[in-house]
Amino acid sequence: MRVIAGEARSIPLKTPEGKDTRPTQDRIKETLFNIIQLSVPGSIFVDVFAGSGGIGIEALSRGAKKAYFIENATEAVGCITANLHKTHYEEKGILLKQDVLVGLRNINEKEVDVIFIDPPYEGGFYEKTVSMLSKMQYVTEDTLIILEASLDEDFSFVENLGFKINREKLYKTNKHVFISREA
Repeated sequence: MRVIAGEARSIPLKTPEGKDTRPTQDRIKETLFNIIQLSVPGSIFVDVFAGSGGIGIEALSRGAKKAYFIENATEAVGCITANLHKTHYEEKGILLKQDVLVGLRNINEKEVDVIFIDPPYEGGFYEKTVSMLSKMQYVTEDTLIILEASLDEDFSFVENLGFKINREKLYKTNKHVFISREA
């Protein structure tokens, strides 16, 4: 895995061993950032269930002002730390080594621009995470939330939490669902 574009372009990133994390494939990452490219420069970006930190680091490389990385797994935290060091983003990257629901409460921003959520597919984390975000004041009508999920994941629950689905991008094995707060 590597940084695709921006000032840290082509720098290889360390990824955790085993099957506990699924780094987003370069091709899918490139498509995602083509979709959100206008939202990234100058943004406050949050990488939830960050794994190796590849998505948040890509955002920093493409001009995000700051990125939060929320991750609880020890090996993944080590990878994020190493990757922030390797890309020289220690100053712009804030690593919250804690449970996601606790980490989301520890983001001290008036407004967050982009939130990327890629939990383990099996585990019911989507609804819990989006429910927590519905209570966070930094999530405004302008905040873009992106959920990476298996193709069969149902997100109809987001409407009950005050969000709307703006777009879905399907790939061969997974999808990105783009949601925001209802106006």
